[in-house]
Amino acid sequence: MLYDPAAFEPLTDEPWNEARVRDGIAAIVADTDAAFQPDELWPAHEWDGWQAALPLKNLYVGAAGVIWALDDLRRGGLSETTIDLSAAAMRTVELWRSEPDYMAAEVLPEPPESALLTGETGILLLACSLGHRLEDDLRRRIRANIANEAEDLMWGTPGTLVAAAAMGWDDLARESADALESRRETDGLWTQRLWGTSFRGIGTVHGLAGNVRALLRIGDPRNDSLCQESAAALSRAATLEDGLANWSSEAKLQWCASAPGIVSAARDYLDEELLLAGAELVWRAGAPGAEKGHGICHGTSGNGFALLAAFERTQDSLWLDRARRFAVHALAQAARLPGRYSLFTGDAGTALFAAACLDADARYPVLERP
Repeated sequence: MLYDPAAFEPLTDEPWNEARVRDGIAAIVADTDAAFQPDELWPAHEWDGWQAALPLKNLYVGAAGVIWALDDLRRGGLSETTIDLSAAAMRTVELWRSEPDYMAAEVLPEPPESALLTGETGILLLACSLGHRLEDDLRRRIRANIANEAEDLMWGTPGTLVAAAAMGWDDLARESADALESRRETDGLWTQRLWGTSFRGIGTVHGLAGNVRALLRIGDPRNDSLCQESAAALSRAATLEDGLANWSSEAKLQWCASAPGIVSAARDYLDEELLLAGAELVWRAGAPGAEKGHGICHGTSGNGFALLAAFERTQDSLWLDRARRFAVHALAQAARLPGRYSLFTGDAGTALFAAACLDADARYPVLERP
């Protein structure tokens, strides 16, 4: 079985309407503004904040990610927040330094502070983008992470490579890329050492697809062979069934760990027939239900990025129409569920996916658009 149909729900029949989509984005921003407290930032969803120090600060499910999304929407002319984002970013830095929001008792890769999505690197990257002169602190975090054994976007060198590239620091980006490339194994994969164990992932957050997307942030003569070898590795790892494809031993179908993320992150180089087989599976499955939600990590919006990827690759408007159906559904999910103030799991990411569908932009937040 490629995925669990019981975890999904039929897509809405509501047609794409640009004005209503823009209104949906504006409604998310207005709710996010209303929930903000200058000292305490945003309330945490129970799942996001489980066993973590509140308020949440990190880029993945904390304030930094929400601020990042609000700034992106503002710069895109889609919605103007009432929050002083620069002040909120600095408050996030202060609170993180007072008490990092790692999950209690989690076994963390060294150095955890340098993580892009769950450490200080992502928070500093945000603060620098909003005008705070914290470049020296950010450079130290990136350099300290070059030997991190996590080998993933969340904790490891690929994440801090993304940060270095976003800042335009070619020296650190290339040093990070060289280190990451040197640890790639002969079959094109990396071994992730996380949570007291090791595994060889192929997905976006903890595996090949995310690592390669990070490496492609810089121009390098090795990129052509990197893409060819990675395409071959992903072809070997795919499970095919009736013209559909997935990459999950647990029948997951979500951006962070299977076909949606691999189609999105590998859209430049994955065999086109295989890419479309993965995208078709996403479409036929429909929208993840309430348990997974509408976010960009493991929800409707994240899966929708695979459909945008198929459009970018083929320029067939069918895939853009399908992505927009996902966006309409995701906005409806966000409207009927309690506010969830998070970039990767909540409303802020859904607003960014809807915005991406307005512009037919397949680039994934943070990973490709810091």
